[in-house]
Amino acid sequence: MRVIVVGGGPAGVMASIRAAENGHQVILLERNDRIGKKLFITGKGRCNITNEKDISEFFENIPRNPEFLYSALYSYTNVQLMDFFRERGLVLKVERGHRVFPESDKSSDVIDVLRRELLKKQVEVQYHTLVKDVILERNRILKLVTTKGSITGDWYVFAGGGCSYFGTGSDGTLQNISASMGHSVYPMTPSLIPLVTKETFVKDLQGLSLKNVRFTLKVQNKEVFTDIGEMLFTHFGISGPLVLSASAFYKPGHVEGLIDLKPGLHESALDQRLQRDFLKYQNKDFRNALTDLLPSKLIPFIVEQSGIDPEKKCNSITKGERLNLVRVLKNIPLTVVGTKSINEAIITRGGVVTKEIDPSTMKSKVIDNLSFAGEMIDVDAVTGGFNLQIAFSTGFLAGDSL
Repeated sequence: MRVIVVGGGPAGVMASIRAAENGHQVILLERNDRIGKKLFITGKGRCNITNEKDISEFFENIPRNPEFLYSALYSYTNVQLMDFFRERGLVLKVERGHRVFPESDKSSDVIDVLRRELLKKQVEVQYHTLVKDVILERNRILKLVTTKGSITGDWYVFAGGGCSYFGTGSDGTLQNISASMGHSVYPMTPSLIPLVTKETFVKDLQGLSLKNVRFTLKVQNKEVFTDIGEMLFTHFGISGPLVLSASAFYKPGHVEGLIDLKPGLHESALDQRLQRDFLKYQNKDFRNALTDLLPSKLIPFIVEQSGIDPEKKCNSITKGERLNLVRVLKNIPLTVVGTKSINEAIITRGGVVTKEIDPSTMKSKVIDNLSFAGEMIDVDAVTGGFNLQIAFSTGFLAGDSL
């Protein structure tokens, strides 16, 4: 069978490799001059391939339609993906949060493995080829219209990515084409993206990175996300791994973020800690007594929020003032007014509606000779390598099911 795969990202490449392994003639269409252009910049150029957690734990990290991915993730697990790369000479390492990276910290090494495998499996890759339209005959694709003319196949796999990082070629073209063929497509919106806040004090804290803090996101007063990790203050709001994961649950409306600077200490334990510090610095001004507890850049803000006179001696601070300081340290509120632009999102949410795709094969229920894979589908996960695993797994299943 002649199979046309559209999109040279992880989903399209894996679909091409697996289809070729099954004996099909495969042509991969890529609009750029190389495969994996977006893959190249993932993980800040280090490429967080997958996560080492048990595959059963992946689903709690997938906010939308996790049940749709059961067949894909169990058909091609993270263990199988890691074995795929190791067997082809790529040395892997595991970092905080069970994140899996190439030991070299170079995404180019990951792409090199994929490129060599395409060559080995005799997949024909046509670069600088953008699909512009599709010609249908009843419920079948007759041919694709591209910038290099028309191309025909027996089967087609759409794996064109989402709508972020426009320069990599992810601009929603295939989503629009899918909609024109009769598929329902949810609008693409940003996910895994920095959050914009109303408060101006974030500018004063710009560049400050906080580790081992808890960040909680509430939408319409309902808690939708809470976790402990690392976050970063910026001139417009907040970012960092913890915030990016929280953004997967963001919805416009009344949105509040809460920062707990000391999640490992209950209020009573934190109060005892403050009492020890104030005893140690009993003859010092309050503003100079928090150096053991907080980063120096954060101290002026916390002093201001506490309402305690910065020049007040520690031995004069009252119990009421101290308990109020505890509440400040455990609960810094932020008003979230939006996200950065979709072009700055690591991934996008939305895409082809899952109920119109067979989860056991990735085949379209609308078009008789079409499959989908990767970010084109309305599934997405938090940070930590889960999204790339979804791309590889859905790509594998799409190629395996032909």
